[in-house]
Amino acid sequence: HTYGLLSGAFRPDGDIRRLRSYLRQRAMLVEYASHHIQHMQKALTQMNVKLQHVISDITGKTGMDIIEAIVQGERSPRRLARLRDHRIKADEATIAKSLQGHWREEHIFELTQALELYRAYQARIAECDREIEAQLERFEDRSDGEPPAPNGKKRNQKNAPRFDVQGQLYRMTGVDLTRIDGVDGFTALKVISEIGTDMTKWPSAKHFASWLGLSPNNRITGGRVISSKTKASGNRAAKALRLAANALHRSDSALGAFLRRKKSHLGAPKAITATAHKLARIIYSMLRYGHQYADAGAEYYERQYQQRALRTAKRRAAQLGYQLVPVSDGEHQDTGLPFKPAAAAL
Repeated sequence: HTYGLLSGAFRPDGDIRRLRSYLRQRAMLVEYASHHIQHMQKALTQMNVKLQHVISDITGKTGMDIIEAIVQGERSPRRLARLRDHRIKADEATIAKSLQGHWREEHIFELTQALELYRAYQARIAECDREIEAQLERFEDRSDGEPPAPNGKKRNQKNAPRFDVQGQLYRMTGVDLTRIDGVDGFTALKVISEIGTDMTKWPSAKHFASWLGLSPNNRITGGRVISSKTKASGNRAAKALRLAANALHRSDSALGAFLRRKKSHLGAPKAITATAHKLARIIYSMLRYGHQYADAGAEYYERQYQQRALRTAKRRAAQLGYQLVPVSDGEHQDTGLPFKPAAAAL
């Protein structure tokens, strides 16, 4: 260390560390709250109530209204089914059938306690959200006082904070990370809370991706690569980027096309890691150089891929003493091949 042979480990600034602590505390509370959702589902199942099978989320408006009515003493399936919200796909008759159970006293007691604990954790999560929003307000405004342009994306995840995460991050960074396909406001907030906004701490995007654990960990012996598997890492920012990449399977974007092509010949796990690596490089470029992201579309990516494949095929044919000659449309339909080999002088 005295001679400068050891590089310092990454440690974010004080404001980012405080933001990171709030986000990690919030994630822990969300995890604990999920346990009590499972406890409510277990208590309902023990009473032969199948409410969780007819509505997708028992913590939504319909589910919580019905559970609250059960705790308060309502037992009629029909009256409970009338609490159905109009957005629920299942009709009242279906919900009423799922509520024909035996209301044992001990299971009602379990359901009551699980409901109270779930609400207690929701209150603690709301307190964390207020602290997170207050902490974000302390950062310097880099947006020149302008709000981010609307990008037409759907709202954040269900467990995301209730304040304007996108606007706060845009004011803090000066770029709109939610324009990246697969990245919503909450995902961007989790990444920023782990890495900060100063990208100069990594010399390049390659160093940044390597720190995240998203780059191939090439193990070479005798001049031969024996393994390129990424190293094991518990990096929370990398985990958030992998989840964002996993949401791109059906995206009509360049990143979505990249993920599907990688998945076709590498498999889903490696394809998700490769796409997360690409997301990390985009975020690095945006935060360090202020670049704005614009999606080129899936068709553009496919054209670029075909051009790269064509150049590779031409170079390979030239090495073997051949050349690729394009065929006419009619001949292409007869043979099913886009090009035909033609002999060249050796």
